[in-house]
Amino acid sequence: MKVLVTGAGGFIGATLLQLLQQAGQVGHRRITRLAAMDRQLPALSGEVERIEGELQDARVQARLAQFGADVCFHLAAVPGGAAEADPVLSRRVNLDATLDLFDLLASGRAAGEAPPVVVYASSIAVYGTPLPNPVTPATPTRPALIYGAHKRACEVLLADATRRGRLDGRSLRLPGIVARPRVASGLVSAFMSELLHALAAGEPVSLPVSPQATAWWMSAQRCAENLLHAAIMDPTLDTEGHSERTWALPVLRLSMQEVVDTLSALYGVDGRALVRYAPQEQVEAVFGRYPVLDDGIARRLGLRDDGSPEELVRRALSPFS
Repeated sequence: MKVLVTGAGGFIGATLLQLLQQAGQVGHRRITRLAAMDRQLPALSGEVERIEGELQDARVQARLAQFGADVCFHLAAVPGGAAEADPVLSRRVNLDATLDLFDLLASGRAAGEAPPVVVYASSIAVYGTPLPNPVTPATPTRPALIYGAHKRACEVLLADATRRGRLDGRSLRLPGIVARPRVASGLVSAFMSELLHALAAGEPVSLPVSPQATAWWMSAQRCAENLLHAAIMDPTLDTEGHSERTWALPVLRLSMQEVVDTLSALYGVDGRALVRYAPQEQVEAVFGRYPVLDDGIARRLGLRDDGSPEELVRRALSPFS
């Protein structure tokens, strides 16, 4: 089996690549070739084929077509803030190049061959803001930013390619994933990861939300495990007729105070003294008022959250340990 990971140099992509190398298989099928694609890739261990460059470049697309993936995990994207600041770039990468990739994957199959499996990393940004309570599989999508609009368009078109038998698509709507490295990312939600890093190190931290601010949380390790499971799960177990094959991942819904208290207990620090709250209404409105998520269907398909706040922190800060 040939497996491709786009966005493999990113936070989630690198975690998924590590998981694939450790597993050596997808389901019961052994990985015979593993390719990593991104604008820039770090040094990679093991026998991983490098495809370095922009997703929209003809040279990169030719290499992707030549590789002929049986399973593709598509994570490459321009993130939300950067997409909103440069909508032309967002269209080129998040929409046009993604649709080109779908076509490349589909056109590389011979007549009678099973279509490639495409696990697409979508986003809860497709729902827009404010979110209704609860969010259910029937909740309408009303993207408030171009990032969410492009993600939603690709969900629809991947579902259409699946309907026509060209691809076997599965779109997962990712929540906030922690703990991102302590480098400037340009993501407003980076304060969620910084909270974990700071308290684990016994350092003070300032949060742009209140103690009661509630978010959806998932570790990068659990996210990667869910992406891998999505490639082998049986979508027909979704018996409620969701033909678009889109699922919001199960999450832990936790307040900032709950996460602070968990970190305090695990690392023996006084989190309540180390954390300063400086709520910004615009940030809290987007990242601090997440409602209940009805994720029963996703759970029946075998997708999972981290289990507990303690496991979330452990997996986020010490993955694969």
